Amino acid sequence: MNLKHLLVDIQNNIGTITINRPKQRNSMDVDSWEELKSGVRFLNNHKLVRVIVITGAGRKSFAAGADIEWLKNRKPLDIYGSAVQDVLLELYRSYKPIIAAVNGYALGGGCELMTACDFRIASSHAKMGQPEINLGILPAGGGTQQLTKIVGLQNAKELVLTGKIIDADEAYRIGLVNEVVEHEFLMDKVYTLASNLANKPPVALKLAKISLNESATADLSSGLALEKALQAVLFGTKDKEEGTEAFYDKRQPNFVGE
Repeated sequence: MNLKHLLVDIQNNIGTITINRPKQRNSMDVDSWEELKSGVRFLNNHKLVRVIVITGAGRKSFAAGADIEWLKNRKPLDIYGSAVQDVLLELYRSYKPIIAAVNGYALGGGCELMTACDFRIASSHAKMGQPEINLGILPAGGGTQQLTKIVGLQNAKELVLTGKIIDADEAYRIGLVNEVVEHEFLMDKVYTLASNLANKPPVALKLAKISLNESATADLSSGLALEKALQAVLFGTKDKEEGTEAFYDKRQPNFVGE
């Protein structure tokens, strides 16, 4: 891929996207967001990739929000052109699990980026928040919607309406991140989780994620019907046969994604 603001690497069935704008604290402009969307699509379509990791270059920032110069020059109808919300929906709907390795500041769009991921592992010195209110705007990359579903309405209101920045321990307390680890061990922890997921049956992971995502908005009857239909699909896969046979043979299964 011909990318200017991101680095993409594939190893051991894990695709890693690194936001590479350290001089701008990995803040995101329109080109960066478009590259991120393209990068996620590329890894979702790559046959060797089973899990996606997103992180930031350097020690200071995961993604320090949107580039302020870009925001300053945006017009009202620009939000219906290249919008952060559309990019992050690409992540949320990704067929493959996505892990955010939050190595530093995750502010504004950076916080929304990590909430669009399935797992969020944070460095002990990471800080995060939705400070858009201080610029006279609101977090429109899903911040008023996804954040509420993850941390609850009261915590989301506190973050969005005050614009406060919280540390990793506070983020863990309110459920915004899955785990906090010392900075030097962050990527080891992330790749251990990624390797574990990469060894799971890919089709089952994909359909389980679809069902879980729909549970946030579907009524119980609709959700249960979807769950049953997806299970029926999985009952016809080679991976289901391999998983059950490996259990009886007391060996590790070899899932092929079919």
